[in-house]
Parts: sequence; structure tokens; C-alpha cells
Amino acid sequence: MGKLGVSIYPERSNFEADKAYLDLAHQYGFKRVFTSLLEIDGDKEGVLAAFKKVVDYANQLGMEVMVDINPGLFTQLNISYDDLSFFHEMGADGVRLDIGFTGAEEARMTRNPYGIKIEINMSQGTTYVDSIMDYSPDTEKLLGSHNFYPHRYTGLEFNHYLKCTEKFKGYNLNTMAFVNSQAATFGPWPTQDGLCTLEDHRSLEIATQVKHYKLLGGIDDVTIANAYASEEELKAMSQAFNASMPEIKVVPRETISENERKCLFEATHSYRGDKSAYMLRSTMTRITYKDLEFPAHDTDKIQRGDVIIDNEGYGQYKGETQIALREMENDGRVNVVGRIADDELFLLDFLKPWSSFKLIESKK
Repeated sequence: MGKLGVSIYPERSNFEADKAYLDLAHQYGFKRVFTSLLEIDGDKEGVLAAFKKVVDYANQLGMEVMVDINPGLFTQLNISYDDLSFFHEMGADGVRLDIGFTGAEEARMTRNPYGIKIEINMSQGTTYVDSIMDYSPDTEKLLGSHNFYPHRYTGLEFNHYLKCTEKFKGYNLNTMAFVNSQAATFGPWPTQDGLCTLEDHRSLEIATQVKHYKLLGGIDDVTIANAYASEEELKAMSQAFNASMPEIKVVPRETISENERKCLFEATHSYRGDKSAYMLRSTMTRITYKDLEFPAHDTDKIQRGDVIIDNEGYGQYKGETQIALREMENDGRVNVVGRIADDELFLLDFLKPWSSFKLIESKK
């Protein structure tokens, strides 16, 4: 099972606020902390003291702290990649290299005496990770994480993201991606339009972003990039991440019957394996609820994303639950009882035949 993470930016906040946020995240099972040392004004000791206080607190909670740095900082703070004692003294569990070296250095860094993990950028789509693997790194200490993007429309394109992730999973390395909190107000830089890895995620609810990553596979850990997510978001993210199966939001029609509500929201659905291009079929409801009545109503034309139930007119199919994947004519034997929430409609493309899922009620 992967880990959930939050991000803190001590230079843009204060210890009390960071501490309260870490407490809340810990309460909902978050295990990772991402923080950033990309730009520093001040001396090495001052930097170490400010960061160390909040890193120590995260460590007390049993959380793993990764510090994002760039090569310029190695020079500025007089740190050698052969000597990671600075990060050990800070209490960091790992270092994320915002921009890498040549491969040999990263491999050597994974064999540091402090057990500090080295996390590298997954988003570039180059042979960077291949170069590191050529030098036999300790793969237990080598992690990958995608970038996050504060500028709207600059986040990763979906197919590029898939290609980059596949490369890292090919080496069996631990992977991480970022999601965007809609409640958070800041990140490591003054300007931001939210912070996410995939551009498609920028405006989505946090739980929906997590469901997408889980359906895709290939990502072990998921971290909220901006600070501070709301308690509601932390809770929703934890539930989505730890759910045994995807839970897809459905907006029911006001005319839905109690029997139809049972089909939608009480059943565990299974995507029938002999898939149709027109509909996703969950056939067990017609067996479980075969003695219930399903009179015809709302038999209008069917659109993609509609949740439909066969009515009495369909004989042995009465009570079967389906989700429309394409527009279909309705001859009066199918009740349109709701539709997949607009922001989760795209998840239909990632549900796989034979997989189980639940439908949960949504108001919008």
C-alpha cells in the first residue's frame, strides 16, 4: 500500500500553522511530508534551524520528510553530494533533486551512510533514470516523483505522464504524483493557480484526482502539493486512497424510486466482462432485486453518463443496472434514474471489465 503526503513551506508560513496542519494530516493517516529548499536567503545555520524545527515535529509523528533542492543549493550551502550529513542533521528522510546530475552522482548518493533516500524527477521523459540505473544505485533508496505546476495549462499532458510513469515502474521504483487542493492558498512560489502534476486535475475535487491515479495504477504515493488543504479534503482524500474499490459519484433524478436507489447505492457493482461499446453492465442487481417492482418512468433518450435500469418491459433483464457509454435510443423499456457527476464522467474510460465499483450519491 502506498502513502499519502502533504506539503509544507516553512519559509512562507510559521511553525504553529505547520504543526496544526501536520497534526490534522497525521490524524487522517498521511505518512509523507514534502518540503522545499529551492530558494534560500540567509546563512546555513539559520536555514537549518527553521527547517529542523518543523522536520523534527513531522518525524515525531512518524512521517517521512522529503526535501526538494536544486544543484545551486549544494554550492550555496557548501554541501557535497558525497556528504549528505547536512540533510541527516536536519532530520530529513530523503532529498528530492529538482534538477539532476549525470547519473553517477545520484547512484553514489543512494549509498550514503545515513540511509537518506534520493528522489528524482519523473516528469522529464528523458533517459535520465536509465543513466542512474547504469551505475547500479541502491534501488531501495531511489524514488521517483513527478513535478507539480503552479502555472495554469503547464501541467503534464496525459500521455506524456503515462510514458514517464511507465519508465519508472519498469525499474520497479517507488513513484509519487501530486494533487491539487482547492482550499489551499500557497506553494513554494509567490504565484500559483493551484499545484498539480496532471493539468487535467487542476480544477477537480481532490478525491476525484486520487480516484483517477488509483484507476490508472503506476503511482504508489500521492501528495497534496499546495498548503493547506481543508480537513474535509484530507478526509475525502484518505477515504478515496484507502477505498477497496472506486466509488463513482452519481446525481440521481428526483423521480428515482426506492427500489432503484437500492440498485444504485446499496449494491456492489461488477463491470461485466463481455463488454459492450454502448453500456457498462452491472447484472447482479437484476438477480438480487428480482422480486422488486420496476415500473416504467423517465424513458427519455439515453446520453453518455446516464445511469439506467431496465424496467418491467425488459422481461428477464428487469432491475439490471447500466451506465451508458454512448448515446442510445430508448424504446420505453429503460428508466433513466440519474447520471454520473460531470467531474467524474471521464473516470468511465478507466474502469476495467471484471472490476468492482460502488456508486455514491452526489448533489451536483
